[in-house]
Amino acid sequence: MGRVFLVELEGRAYRCRLCHSPLALAEDVVSKSFSCSRGKAYLFNKAVNITVGPVEERMMISGMHTVSDIFCCGCGQILGWKYISVLDKTQKYKEGKFVLERWRIAEEVNDEFNMDARLSLSDAENA
Repeated sequence: MGRVFLVELEGRAYRCRLCHSPLALAEDVVSKSFSCSRGKAYLFNKAVNITVGPVEERMMISGMHTVSDIFCCGCGQILGWKYISVLDKTQKYKEGKFVLERWRIAEEVNDEFNMDARLSLSDAENA
């Protein structure tokens, strides 16, 4: 197997929870109201650093769809699926888009907005 080169993303990104490979930009989120078998999922216009599995017909909550599972290039974890085609005209907006299962991804936190920062006592409070 050859060396894996990952695409880096500029801006707030979602990353693989296991290997931290960048997967999609926050600005590419189409919907945060999708569901999967284990809970929430997000629909994205674009995704990077993924491999696409074989195409299959799958019955989903919104009907029969042609989809492919998607996997992280960095660690091989299944991340969600890509909509290849849909039968229902009201669902056509999903075609070519990617669903990332929320529990498999992590949102990147920039240092300037780090909510885990700990307050420290000042010298005056220690005296």
